[in-house]
Amino acid sequence: MEFQYAAGATPLDPDEAAGLVPSHITTQADLNAWEQANILQAVRWVARQKKRDLLTEGFVRDLHRRMLDQTWKWAGTFRQSNKNIGVDWTQVAVKLRNLLDNTRFQIDHKVFEPDELVVRFHHQLVWVHAFPNGNGRHARLMADVLAQQLGRPSMTWGGADVELVSMGTVRDRYLKALREADQGQWSALIAFARS
Repeated sequence: MEFQYAAGATPLDPDEAAGLVPSHITTQADLNAWEQANILQAVRWVARQKKRDLLTEGFVRDLHRRMLDQTWKWAGTFRQSNKNIGVDWTQVAVKLRNLLDNTRFQIDHKVFEPDELVVRFHHQLVWVHAFPNGNGRHARLMADVLAQQLGRPSMTWGGADVELVSMGTVRDRYLKALREADQGQWSALIAFARS
């Protein structure tokens, strides 16, 4: 199968692409649908994780694994190559640990309002880009769980029925807001997360 990547998506290297679990997938649409079904199972699982500390490497990896374990053999394992986005692959574990520790500090000391804290966490998790693929979807779900733990509703990420893996104006707004956040401008990403 040849993968077609949406704008801003992380391309897989050949070894990663060879990790596709189901053999019946022949199109990008099939892959997207299969991944979405896998992710919905993870959403149900995470809803039952009321008391688990999500600001640990174990939870981050476990959630990614549960999101994509029926799709990719490498689900839940940190990437081992550099991508078009993200920290150097050798720094993933260190940068993730820093993010989790910093987020815990920000929560404990009420550094930001909850929505801004959640959006900043999401942005930084995307920036670390810990996994070969699925990082945006993983970061959004992690952010939603964090929002809930902070007593806020899940984010809407441009609309509850919008799938951000497909090309389109909503995805374009999301990527534009992420680029603005890269420059320290958070308002567009916060607005998008609650739109």
